[in-house]
Amino acid sequence: MGIHPDMASMPREPFSAPVAGFACTQKKGTRNRPHAHDFAQLFHVVSGSAAVETELGTYFVPPERALWIPPKLEHRGRYLIQTDVRFLYVNQAQARALPATPQVLHVTTLLRELILEFMSYPRADTVDGPAARIGAVILDQLRLLPAAPLTLPMPRTGKLRAVCQDMVRCPSDSPSLAEAAARCAMSVRSFERRMKSETGMSYRTWSRQVKLFRALELLSSGRSVSDIAHKLGYQGPSAFVATFRKAFGVTPGRYFTDISTD
Repeated sequence: MGIHPDMASMPREPFSAPVAGFACTQKKGTRNRPHAHDFAQLFHVVSGSAAVETELGTYFVPPERALWIPPKLEHRGRYLIQTDVRFLYVNQAQARALPATPQVLHVTTLLRELILEFMSYPRADTVDGPAARIGAVILDQLRLLPAAPLTLPMPRTGKLRAVCQDMVRCPSDSPSLAEAAARCAMSVRSFERRMKSETGMSYRTWSRQVKLFRALELLSSGRSVSDIAHKLGYQGPSAFVATFRKAFGVTPGRYFTDISTD
């Protein structure tokens, strides 16, 4: 596995500016090796789409969304199509006032323009002056942004995590609640209680989220709604569309169009 694409240009901790930036384009299918930073990172997808895997769960990042990654959290990026990314690195002092856990955030028009303007300055000019002031406004905006429902939390314990990892690999072959509990050598009641405790979701909700995540990946690669519905085991396209609309507020066909024009 090659070096993470921004390794050569990323700042080293400690760095004097509150925020530093780097931009790159990743080819479809690129998968980075697991790595962590001493500083926090905002992973902003401008176009394309990516999935970022961590021990806490997988985070789907479509266009004009960004993943906040706190310091020292190991992660790896997986690029589903050709993707333009802007990385903003936030030093530890400023990161303490921002979330301690990963979050997918909606990138407003204001934040997008602030990031664009900030990235136009050489890194040497971001310690003070206009770029530093723009960086401070970016940090203020990050504190205000709502999280988007694009997280798939993973259980921590062995058998339960193994069952969920199998489902991530093949969402269309999800076991029933009773079958999943039996694989973990638990009663259904104990299994549900453990699932809720470790993921914050019921088994049914988590299973639905797995399919929706895979649907987003397939949509981003240009697959049709009917093809995705069949591949993920829905009874038909209408059932898939209804589930998708309930989760994201738009139909699958409009998802990437709507989020890029918010």
